[in-house]
Amino acid sequence: MAVVKADAYGHGLDIAVEAIAGGVQWFAVANLEEALAVRCLAPGHPVLILGPVLPFERSRVVREGFVPMISSYEEAAHFAAGPGRPPTPVHLAVDTGMGRIGVWERDAVGLAQALSGVEGVRVCGVGSHFPSADEEEGYTRAQADLFARLTAELRGRGLVHGPAHIANSAGVIGYSESAGELYRAGLALYGCSPLPEFQSELRPVMRWKARVSLVRDFGVGRSVSYGRTFVTEKPTRVATVTVGYADGFRRHLSGRGAEVLVGGSRCAVLGRVTMDQIMVDVTAAGDAAPGSEVVLLGEEGGQAVTVGELARNAGTIPWEIFTGIGPRVRRLGVD
Repeated sequence: MAVVKADAYGHGLDIAVEAIAGGVQWFAVANLEEALAVRCLAPGHPVLILGPVLPFERSRVVREGFVPMISSYEEAAHFAAGPGRPPTPVHLAVDTGMGRIGVWERDAVGLAQALSGVEGVRVCGVGSHFPSADEEEGYTRAQADLFARLTAELRGRGLVHGPAHIANSAGVIGYSESAGELYRAGLALYGCSPLPEFQSELRPVMRWKARVSLVRDFGVGRSVSYGRTFVTEKPTRVATVTVGYADGFRRHLSGRGAEVLVGGSRCAVLGRVTMDQIMVDVTAAGDAAPGSEVVLLGEEGGQAVTVGELARNAGTIPWEIFTGIGPRVRRLGVD
């Protein structure tokens, strides 16, 4: 099950779905709008809506044949198909520790029993979610065991007819033996491992680039950007680069040791990140000139800036770096 919510984690939904449709069985999204977009791109694939569907959207979900996750009897009843229509397939969401959606695990069997009497709805799967598979092994294994026992009971009573799923990317990589029949690959699908020790097994998909718009020579004592947080201590060649926090190059990268690649050389970001531009020390970058490419994320000349590096410098996580890349950054699919 390919998780392509949030514009395929910022990679471009159309590009991602086209690239992987032939190799996955399901797509998963966060909401109805995303489900409709996936349906246009991959009409033959079932689409699971991971988040709760808003009340005024439920009839559209039924008409379009999407599969919602449901957390309560009242919610499920609104998805009931009308007379003469096939039952609406739903997946039972069970809260085994995430605290976000779902019925509490102790109430799951009772809810499934109640739903078996609702005409027009059929429970065709059961899912939960690992909250800390990249941090707490003991808790995650206990959660996986709980979900496995619960799934076995639901199936033994004939209350669930279909696959079980709990594993996000960290679960797929670290706990695949207890992850159910569907693997919900998200971050790993885009070449980033939530478990750093496995990063060498994955190849990042995204290469994020901008261009130099201006190059100037600064003498000693010249300030750079808002607040004058950086002042040159020696002659420095400074390039202005066409990216800023409006594009997703986070302001929290200011003064935190962030670097980009220019001509294969690692070049420091100077001063504060502005809305539309950053300034970069290209003293050692050779032929940097207006129009030169700047690699913000990816490899060049044997060097690499990883999403993990950007996230650490910004004090955040790779998911937020990817999904924060703004809409004015063009996405291009390259074979």
